[in-house]
Amino acid sequence: MNDVGNAGTRRGPLRLGVVAAMLTGMLLLLCCTGGTAAFFLTGLGGDDAENGDTMAGMECGPVRAVNVAGKLPRFTEYGDTQVRNAAVIIKVGQDMGVPSRGWVVALATAMQESALRNLANSGVPESLALPHEGVGADHDSLGLFQQRPGWGTVAERLNPAYAARKFYEKLVKVESWQRRPLTAVAQRVQVSAYPDAYAKHEELASRIVDALAGGAARTVEINGKAVCNAAERGQIAASGWTAPIPGGVGSGFRTASRPSHNGVDIGAAKGTEIRAAATGRVLVSTCDEDHRGRQDCNVDGFPGKGGCGWFVDLLHAGGYITRYCHMVVQPFVKKDQIVTAGQVIGKVGSSGNSSGPHLHFEVHLRNNRHASGAVNPVPFMRERGAPLRAAE
Repeated sequence: MNDVGNAGTRRGPLRLGVVAAMLTGMLLLLCCTGGTAAFFLTGLGGDDAENGDTMAGMECGPVRAVNVAGKLPRFTEYGDTQVRNAAVIIKVGQDMGVPSRGWVVALATAMQESALRNLANSGVPESLALPHEGVGADHDSLGLFQQRPGWGTVAERLNPAYAARKFYEKLVKVESWQRRPLTAVAQRVQVSAYPDAYAKHEELASRIVDALAGGAARTVEINGKAVCNAAERGQIAASGWTAPIPGGVGSGFRTASRPSHNGVDIGAAKGTEIRAAATGRVLVSTCDEDHRGRQDCNVDGFPGKGGCGWFVDLLHAGGYITRYCHMVVQPFVKKDQIVTAGQVIGKVGSSGNSSGPHLHFEVHLRNNRHASGAVNPVPFMRERGAPLRAAE
């Protein structure tokens, strides 16, 4: 198959404003004692603690139970105490039997609400006398999830395990919560004044879940079991990603024979449904011009014609952009529309610069739609539990 997407070469970057008895004992120590306990728990990170990103990138295997009392990896974005709080949140979710997507949602929520710190409140004097990791001033909100009095007593809301359990209890009551956008689900639980703020934490929350729980963010729930690297055909990984189509990768990313091929070609029959790889906003949905300036995407293209044919660009949380080229008919989505992970956005075709039906799929970083922002989609999607299959 042969394609070259003009869409990536003549459009520049966009600038868009756009984490048992021993457990119980440790949680009591964390929640209900003073500075000595905080020092002890911080020390469990240790100078020789593994890098969290390295652990997050390891192969996905059986989901690992989080050891709150053990040594935890380090993340540059957070200190040891904050990572310990993340471990508590995940462990509570595991003990409750909440699927791993819930752990990602809970972590991202706590990251936004408190930066994973157990916050007292200057307007709630009782909270200042209890162990805490900082002082907030948002109404009468307390703790990791900034919960208000309806969630529990002052002491309960400042108990990380209690706060996490209350969050999960409400989360699992949200209809279709595992398939809905993270920010929408978090907002249904929290009823925040900033409902769109949670999504930006999804990527780091997934990495922390992967590092602490053996690649759990790369799993999808199938028949009640967490299965690694199987997010396709509409199944959504805990990370929030899915493969756009289930076909095999043919022509690869920037090969020796095609150094300017800024994506991969995934073979599939004409008319195969193309799904959004993650929740996002439509940046572009149009017929790409060919080398002669023509916009005639309702016919099959040919090698050397130029252009992406009918194509869509989606902007995702974290500044990621995905591109879907050579659709058979006009895409099913329009510019500025919000689409959810796994939503059908078009069908496979051969419009534009193409020698046969397939999906040309690209991933870009840092809001950059230009070739300089493109990265290899194969490792990118594998790290999110939605691998692009090798051609058979």
